[in-house]
Amino acid sequence: MNDFIPDKQATIAVGISGGVDSSVTAYLLKEAGYHVVGIFMKNWEESFSAGYCTVEEDIEDARDVCETLGIELHTVNFVKEYHERVFKLFLDEYAAGRTPNPDVLCNREIKFAELAHYAAEIGADYLATGHYARRGQHDGQAALFKGVDAGKDQSYFLHQMTPAQLAKALFPLGGMEKSEVRRIAEQAGLITFDKKDSTGICFIGERPFREFLAQYLPAKPGKMETAEGIWIGEHMGLMYYTIGQRQGLGIGGVAGASDEPWYVLDKDLARNVLVVGQGEHPLLYHRRLRAGQLSWLNEVPEAGRSYTAKVRYRQQDQACRVVIDGDVMMVTFDEPQRAVTPGQYVVIYDGARCLGGGVIEERFQDGGE
Repeated sequence: MNDFIPDKQATIAVGISGGVDSSVTAYLLKEAGYHVVGIFMKNWEESFSAGYCTVEEDIEDARDVCETLGIELHTVNFVKEYHERVFKLFLDEYAAGRTPNPDVLCNREIKFAELAHYAAEIGADYLATGHYARRGQHDGQAALFKGVDAGKDQSYFLHQMTPAQLAKALFPLGGMEKSEVRRIAEQAGLITFDKKDSTGICFIGERPFREFLAQYLPAKPGKMETAEGIWIGEHMGLMYYTIGQRQGLGIGGVAGASDEPWYVLDKDLARNVLVVGQGEHPLLYHRRLRAGQLSWLNEVPEAGRSYTAKVRYRQQDQACRVVIDGDVMMVTFDEPQRAVTPGQYVVIYDGARCLGGGVIEERFQDGGE
């Protein structure tokens, strides 16, 4: 593929987060001769997360980077929009016993919607971000490709973008390795060159997940059982657990059980029971899934063709076939997949090109044949 290169007369807004990736994105575009402006967006109030939120530190770093580069910095507040269009759904999904991915929604609903709209209002032709993905062309249309750094590829998080959003987006880091990005930042004198990468869900920060979620949703403790219905212990609330989880189950010393680790196999919402099993239990694996809320960038996958898919970020590509009927997609994998989790996204690829995907609604152990 060939990376899309805008006209040299273009004005490019860069979403400056205060991290090293967006800092180098702005630096590279400035060095390439573009008129660059920075925009820092605030999606979360510090008062929601006293002692954990790093917004003030991030905006100071964003100001320092923009001063070093000699570019203008705008700040915008999307706290209300984020709460209405991302955080409410995040809570609804956990309340329903599922495991949502707010980062995917944030890209579609806030970053490449509200932020891109603001960028256009101040005269920018494109919005660039520090994502590790590539924006190329396919059949004359903007297309999304994996980043070349396999360990950092973030196309998974961008797959729900609309074609119109992608047409106005740029990802200058998509052809680079992370180590190269840090080296460039240090050579350019950017204060963020050795700043720690953010991990996990941005608004939760480093605090215990249960502590955060308990502020918003009432916990409903219940039984923990094996797949055979044997009582093992008590859980603290189904929302605190995800499929395939090993840590934090608090199971130990079960009479007659082996020393193999315990994992979450399923959630029985009707009975409020957490189903657990030991080792690589067969119920951890599923050959087929049903997905909804589909979103496609260039074309809808064809029935009968071979594709690859990911059911979580950083998963290796998995060979599959796809059948789509309206807003429902059935994905059948060549091999059973571990810990397929309702609420997460399944993303479909044709080689390095990301086609789009949908939300996992249900999984099945058989191949449906």
